[in-house]
Amino acid sequence: MFHLIRIVIVGFIVGLIARAIVPGADSMKWYLTALLGIVGAFVGGLIHKLVHPATAGEPFHPAGFLMSIVGAIIVILAGRALHITI
Repeated sequence: MFHLIRIVIVGFIVGLIARAIVPGADSMKWYLTALLGIVGAFVGGLIHKLVHPATAGEPFHPAGFLMSIVGAIIVILAGRALHITI
């Protein structure tokens, strides 16, 4: 249960940072911001695994957090390119 709460909290923080970086993306509701951050974390994680495969037992690394932000920005820009309004 704590893992899910942590995912939502970190997703919300990642979503807030991505919204602050991308101009015009600051009108989202809080739950959409958290969802954006969670989806962005998955996208960023996939990109990170393509570039640098993880080893077993690897601890938390700040690059993972940064890639989550990059992934969230990609999700925002992809949504704009597909004309999806959130």
